[in-house]
Amino acid sequence: MQSEIELHHPKNLAEALNLLAHYGPDGKLLAGGTNMVVELRDGHYNGKSLVDLSRLKELRGISKQDGYIVIGGGTTITELIDHPLIGAHAGVLKEAACLFANPLVRNRATVAGNLVDASPAADTAPPLLALNAEVQLMSQAATRWVKLEDFITGVRRTVLQPGELMVALRWPVPSARSAGAYTKVGLRKADAISVLSAAVMMTLDNTGVCVQTSIALGAVSPKPYRAHEAEALLIGKVLDTALIAEAARLAAESTRPIDDIRGTAAYRKRVVAITVRRLLTKAAEVLK
Repeated sequence: MQSEIELHHPKNLAEALNLLAHYGPDGKLLAGGTNMVVELRDGHYNGKSLVDLSRLKELRGISKQDGYIVIGGGTTITELIDHPLIGAHAGVLKEAACLFANPLVRNRATVAGNLVDASPAADTAPPLLALNAEVQLMSQAATRWVKLEDFITGVRRTVLQPGELMVALRWPVPSARSAGAYTKVGLRKADAISVLSAAVMMTLDNTGVCVQTSIALGAVSPKPYRAHEAEALLIGKVLDTALIAEAARLAAESTRPIDDIRGTAAYRKRVVAITVRRLLTKAAEVLK
């Protein structure tokens, strides 16, 4: 039986941080609640306090600041889909948001909540990794920026410390010669946990040489991650079919998939190679 839990509704961010500092490990954040409600229902949370962040306007919003796109941690998945800055500068993230769960969940789920939950299959992680995003973590004592690649450390594990919360995310505004693509493979077309997911971003110079690329994968390792060896293969080269196929092979080789009810490890590895090849080809064609 679930023990009694205190529910707090702070009026502002400062009050929320004060509550987190007071309760320490016994305090838990509640934003959209799409993950926390399940934990409560299943009896997986034994803390004493929940701090509701859903009413804090300080944690919402999308803006362009000093060469970055900045998103408040409490921004919902639906807001990502609808905002013009995301459509203009992060189409890869908009694609992922459109495939996220279902409309009811998208209206409640927050970007920070999806990342802090640290699922290997977190839908927003691959596109944000591909965009070179970093997250802003805040406590009463300090504020720090951490690369998203370093934030998630394993299954349900992050570098978030007691008393900290994710207040924002940001990534550099991509150049006009950049393009990206995302895909998610699931057992259904909608409202399904990823069997695997992938996102790519690339930048080509005026001669067609690749000067920057990101290949990010989800649900094929204990954490979402970047396939750096595959990325490095493309830098400084004009992309062709053979080169893209080799990068896709390297991306597949970097995976550490498991067998589960959604798919086998062998299936995931094979489909990663196919998926990354298609995404890189799609992004390169946009920039021709």
